[in-house]
Amino acid sequence: MIIKSSNGFTIVELLVVVAIIGILSAIGTVSYNGYVSGSKKTAAENTIQQIALAQTEYYSNNGEYFLSEVGATCSADSSTSADIENQLFAGEDIIADDIDFEICVAGTGATFTVVGEDQTGGSTCTITLARNGAPTRTDC
Repeated sequence: MIIKSSNGFTIVELLVVVAIIGILSAIGTVSYNGYVSGSKKTAAENTIQQIALAQTEYYSNNGEYFLSEVGATCSADSSTSADIENQLFAGEDIIADDIDFEICVAGTGATFTVVGEDQTGGSTCTITLARNGAPTRTDC
């Protein structure tokens, strides 16, 4: 009787292991992207709340709130975000580029609404914060 001993793995065993690793990495990538998206929205909300706090100081110094646009709504872009940083934070970079949100402030001299709009191509997430209110997410 001849006994055959195996010194390695078969190709089928290797293919099964590679398939399992592929499935686990696909699940991990989707989960990671979800965490990153959620953290960007939370960072945008925190920035919007910082802006609302800075508005209080601006109001006490100037007798009115800083506004990117007068009226009920505004359109957020890089220039409105830069204006906020210059007027409320003395040019300090508080609106991080990696959160993919641009921010503007709309309202009248007596009230304001801070609006953050997601600038990524596929998303329409908008975060708003009215004076003395809580942030609300729309289409997020």
